[in-house]
Formats: sequence, structure tokens, C-alpha cells
Amino acid sequence: MDAANQQKILGYFIEEAKEHLETLAEGLMDLSKVISDPEEINELFRAAHSVKGGSAMLGYNSIQRTAHRLEDCFKILKEHDIPADSKLESLFLKGYDTLHTLIDQLESPFGLRDEEADKITAAADPDFAELEAYLNQLVNGVVPAPAPVVQAAAAAMAPEQAEFSKKVTVLLKEMLTLFKQKPSPAGRKELQKRCVRLAKLAPQVKPWQRLTKACHQAVANPKFGYRTLAPVVIQELKQGSDRLALKQGDQVKISPELRQLATAKVPQILIPVEPKAAARTLLRAFDKQQVGQLVKLLSEVS
Repeated sequence: MDAANQQKILGYFIEEAKEHLETLAEGLMDLSKVISDPEEINELFRAAHSVKGGSAMLGYNSIQRTAHRLEDCFKILKEHDIPADSKLESLFLKGYDTLHTLIDQLESPFGLRDEEADKITAAADPDFAELEAYLNQLVNGVVPAPAPVVQAAAAAMAPEQAEFSKKVTVLLKEMLTLFKQKPSPAGRKELQKRCVRLAKLAPQVKPWQRLTKACHQAVANPKFGYRTLAPVVIQELKQGSDRLALKQGDQVKISPELRQLATAKVPQILIPVEPKAAARTLLRAFDKQQVGQLVKLLSEVS
């Protein structure tokens, strides 16, 4: 197969993989509801299965292995009636983030290098091991039940918790839809509006206010594209809202990844003369869309 056809097939795979990633993100963001719907779980299973098959055909073993591990975990959800708590959602989202990172790297100008792929998958191994172990615990019913006092408090707050979680889910789905679009100043403003609305859902909880402010700052940062921002911002807000709904507002934290996205400044760049070194510098400083714009501008002035 010639290089042009191979590149075209790779492009088709990446586009399909991005669609499957969207399916996974939407399902995992609302896993506590999705888990009770066999067809919804089947959709997540099929999405992981499709990415596994496509990556195997193209020889991207790291993507194949990661998608296969997610597929196996979804198979457990298909075959067993188990509850979904915030820990399970968080562990699944970590697996999703790994797959997302690998596909993002594959789409980058330098592609998915073996050493980088090995580093990403090795870092994810403990998270997948924890997910698999926790699923087995849930299947075997050995996960400790909450203390009676906690159960009573949760029951007393059930209507308020359900309403809060419903509002958060609606806003996060709106953000996910915006993240699917091409990055633009208008789109970033819309994302910021959702962060403000999320903040207003719990105005007295300072950790929640700090988290939503960090997300507000991150989505406004033009240094980062939506594919970098989306998995971190959505996961952080989902996990934080779950804590808040359980009256654990003091446990709402900002991760180092989100803090970096929120505080990173547009860099002052020193471009080396050697072309490959210059390319690497630009790729570290800008997202793919911005690099494309630079290439277009350079071609116009050359």
C-alpha cells in the first residue's frame, strides 16, 4: 500500500476513533444512570471494541491494548448487575483519558511514537489494575457498605442531591457539546458561562468555587486546544460535583493538571534554527490548530 492510501486510512481511523471517544465520554459522565440501561452499556462496549479492532488492523498495539482493557471492563458491566459509584466513574474516566491521549498523540504531526506510547500505557497500568480489581469487588459484593449515619444523611438529602446532580449533568453535557466544536473565542466564552452557572449551584462552598474558577480560567487559555482541555475539565467538574452531592465539599480538589491548564501563560518562544528542533519547539508551545495556522501564514509570506 502506498503512503498516500495509508495516510488516508489512518485519517479515517482517527475520525472514527474520535466519534467513539465522544460516545465513551458521554456515557461515562453519566455512568450511574447509564449502567442500568443494557443498550447504553452495549454502546460503550461497542465503542471500545471498534477502536480496538481498527487499531489492531493498523498495528497500533498501545491503542489496541488500552481499548481492549476498557472493553473487558464494559463486558463486566454487561454481564453483572452492579452499582456505579463515584469511584467507579473516576476509574473509568482515567481509562478513557489514556485512550484519548494515545489517539491525540497519533493525530499529532509526529504521530504516536513507540517510546511515547509505552510511557503512556505504563503510567496507566496502575489505574487499570485498580479499575479491574474494584469491578471484581463489586461483582463479588465485598465492597464495604456506607456507615448507617452516612446512609441516613444521604437518604435525607436525596431530593436535593438528585436536583443538584441533574443540573450539573445538563451543564456538563452542554460543555461536552461545545468541546466537540472547533475552538473559537465565542466558544470559549460559552464554556466560561457554563463554569459560572456551575459555580452558582453552590455559592457558599469555597472548594467548589475554586474548582469552577480554575476551569473558567483553563477554557479561556488559548494555549490549549479543546482536546487537551475537555477530558481534564469535564472529569474534574464531574468528580467535584459528586463530592459536593455527597456533602463532601471539603474534599473537592484541583488537580495539578487542571492547575497547569488554568495558570499556564502564552509562552515567549525562542525558535532554534535547525528545522526539526524548531518544529518540536512549536509543537510544545501550540496546539495542532494553531500550528496549522502558522504553517498557512508561513506559506503565504514565503
